[in-house]
Amino acid sequence: MRFAITRRVGPGIGRCELTHLERREIDVDLASAQHRRYERSLAELGCDVRSLPPEPDLPDSVFVEDAAVVFRDLAVITRPGARSRRLETPSVAEALRPYRPLEYIEAPATVDGGDVLVLGRRVYVGLSGRTNEAGVEQMRSIVEPWGHQVVAVPVEGCLHLKSAVGRVAPDTLLVNRRWVGAGVFSGVRLMDVDFSEPRAAGALLIGERVLYPARFRRTLERLRRAHIDVVEVELSELAKAEAGVTCCSLVFEA
Repeated sequence: MRFAITRRVGPGIGRCELTHLERREIDVDLASAQHRRYERSLAELGCDVRSLPPEPDLPDSVFVEDAAVVFRDLAVITRPGARSRRLETPSVAEALRPYRPLEYIEAPATVDGGDVLVLGRRVYVGLSGRTNEAGVEQMRSIVEPWGHQVVAVPVEGCLHLKSAVGRVAPDTLLVNRRWVGAGVFSGVRLMDVDFSEPRAAGALLIGERVLYPARFRRTLERLRRAHIDVVEVELSELAKAEAGVTCCSLVFEA
């Protein structure tokens, strides 16, 4: 059984944290409608969607990916790099508790789930404005006893590692080489985003299909020419909050 944990868009989304984008007005009703369609797409891709209630006082709480990293054997509850986001984790931990034993990142470490890319037993952790070196070390100490290898990856110019690289097939990554050193990803095929679409690397692989933002038309065409089975989804309003398709769900097998 494949599960997806999501959380509905809260009314305060317009007060979200921003790092690399200028603030623009977010249409909450449209953002909510797009998010509901996103959840339907997850269901159509075989996920049992468990939607958490909104957190009106936590503007970024729809982005559940940053609150946890789910592995085959355990889940790691993060300590987000933005102080305003740290109250998001308890409800996500409770949602995951029936499915995995839980481990926790503790101060002074910070980790955002958007900085963690899992490829088999290799775990790439982005060193970004949200995830620090102590966070990488704590992640290593937690998951290496379970047989995982942690690789630190410096990230520049974007919010998270998964802003710069996304998995589009079991052996293929979509990458923006201006934001991450692609040489660290050994043993996998690399596809470049279109130069005109620097934010186009984010992709969510579910089974053999890829959930992907509809707005990146040129990179989308590259994926289709490579015979990647793409399911388009529109998240234009949440993109104003520096979000991508991975941010809004935690997808895992139970």
